[in-house]
Amino acid sequence: MLLDANVLYPAALRSLFMDLGVLGVIDIHWTDQIQDEWTRNLLSHRPDLGETKLRRTRYLMNRALDGANLSGYGPLIQHLELPDPDDRHVLAAAIHGQVELVVTQNLRDFPATILAKYSIRAIHPDELLCTLMQTHPSQLAQALEAQQARYRNPPVTSAELRDMLRQQGASLFAQALTELNC
Repeated sequence: MLLDANVLYPAALRSLFMDLGVLGVIDIHWTDQIQDEWTRNLLSHRPDLGETKLRRTRYLMNRALDGANLSGYGPLIQHLELPDPDDRHVLAAAIHGQVELVVTQNLRDFPATILAKYSIRAIHPDELLCTLMQTHPSQLAQALEAQQARYRNPPVTSAELRDMLRQQGASLFAQALTELNC
């Protein structure tokens, strides 16, 4: 699956998907262009984070999931049509990388009729996490525990982590965690 910039932008969501990738629950991908987009947008909203810190985050992501960064999709871009032409690189990378899912919070920018031509489907990260809760509950719990453990200064409770995920677009997933008392 290919993660869109709007899935990598929010830290808690990015971290959860990274943990799931490292655990082998999901096979995630991105591109340098996608990485550039989320880091540029994050810096514009949070300049206090600094470019150096975000470059290190990208480096660690690429190191943790060797082969996740897709390249070589550039020639496909000009031949694709999407409602937002700036998203064609995402579809081009998905086609070139032979991934079946584009994980994005902007489903309207990736119409099913267009993606179906390439045997690709767009899915919201919230829907994907809810599905993973059903299919891989123990690995998902392990990823959440690992994520929560990284918050040390200050520590974060499971309720606070759920709230972060809720605010970052995973409201159904956060609600399901609340109902399970996780």
